[in-house]
Amino acid sequence: MTEDQVLSEEQIQEFLNTYPEWELRDGWLRRKFATPGWPHTLMLVNTIGYLAEAGWHHPDLNVGYAAVTVKLQTHRVRAITTKDTALAQKIEETATWQPEEDSDLDGFPKHWVH
Repeated sequence: MTEDQVLSEEQIQEFLNTYPEWELRDGWLRRKFATPGWPHTLMLVNTIGYLAEAGWHHPDLNVGYAAVTVKLQTHRVRAITTKDTALAQKIEETATWQPEEDSDLDGFPKHWVH
């Protein structure tokens, strides 16, 4: 197991510049995902739960009808660490994935998670 590497303000800002949908508020990395409705919200929560368990690093989630807010902070050190940004990147990559234009997959016909 790696030691929790606390990120500097500059490193956190670099992450936020790369992932502008995420924000730093009250010492937490946060991202609100809007969904088309309750079934998609539950699928997103389950996906985030699977990723978190696989990575053994667990976010706080706020769940509503058509939204999921992810809050990441390494509880043990009460700061943002590389574990938080790594999980945020994986959540972002997975939650916002859509088939390419020339894909054999059609993609969801309505607006997906954003």
